[in-house]
Amino acid sequence: MDQKDIQKTFSLAQDLHKKGYPIFVIVIIGIISLFGLNIDNLPDMFGSGAQGEFCEVTKIYDGDTMTLICPNQTEKVKVRLYCIDTPEMQQKPWGQDSRDHLRSIAGTQVKLVEIDKDRYGRIVGEVYTANNVNLNLEQVRAGKAAVYDAYCKKSEYKTVEQQAQSAKLGIWSESGLQQTPWDWRKQK
Repeated sequence: MDQKDIQKTFSLAQDLHKKGYPIFVIVIIGIISLFGLNIDNLPDMFGSGAQGEFCEVTKIYDGDTMTLICPNQTEKVKVRLYCIDTPEMQQKPWGQDSRDHLRSIAGTQVKLVEIDKDRYGRIVGEVYTANNVNLNLEQVRAGKAAVYDAYCKKSEYKTVEQQAQSAKLGIWSESGLQQTPWDWRKQK
C-alpha cells in the first residue's frame, strides 16, 4: 500500500462519513485496503466522489485557471475550472481576491476530474482537494466566482451561487460587471 492508496482510502472514508454511512462500513473498507485489495471501484458502489487523478499544483493564474503536473501526462496541463467564471485580474480587486482565495484553499496536491477540453486546448474539469472538497464549488460558495450558465450542467452550482448572492458574499457584495465576467470581456 503506497501513499496514493492511503490518500484514496482516507478520502473515501471521509466522503462516506459525510454521507452518514455507519462507522463499521468505513472500518471494513479500511481493513480491505490494508490487505491490499483494490478499492478503486468502491466509490462507485457507494455513490461517493468522482474518480480522478492526484496532481501537483504548480501555478494558479486566476480564480478559475491553474497548471498541474499529473502522473499520466508528459507535460504540465492547464486546467479551466468547470462551471465557473471569475473576474479577470484587471477587474480590481475582484480578480485578485478570487485568485488569492483559490490559492488559499487549493493546497499543493489536488484531484483532477476531467470533463472536457475547451477551444484553447485546456482541460475543463472539477478539481478537488486531498480531502475531497470541490474547489470549483467552493469558489462559488465564497462569492469568488459566478456560475457560467452557458457551460454548466450541474444544479448544485446554481444552488450554492444563490446562497452566496443572498449572503452578499464576495462579488455579490455590490453590483457590477465582476458578477458577470463574460460581459466584462465582451466590452474589452
